[in-house]
Amino acid sequence: MCIAVPAEVVEIKEGNIGVVDYGDLKQEVRLDLVDAKVGEFVLVHVGFAIQKISREEGLETREIFRQVYAAMQESE
Repeated sequence: MCIAVPAEVVEIKEGNIGVVDYGDLKQEVRLDLVDAKVGEFVLVHVGFAIQKISREEGLETREIFRQVYAAMQESE
């Protein structure tokens, strides 16, 4: 199964490289497949932003991932 993770674009560098924020982690990703701007949310899969999403959807999905991760930690 493949999962794309929502992230906010916080910086755009030369060469279509963006710095995205996952909430507690920042990472460089390729922006070749989307026309994203700073402040917008994108779905990231294997180092590529593959789709723009609304801020609301990005924050909601990020919160769901956080809850799932917390539940997994509790069950260990």
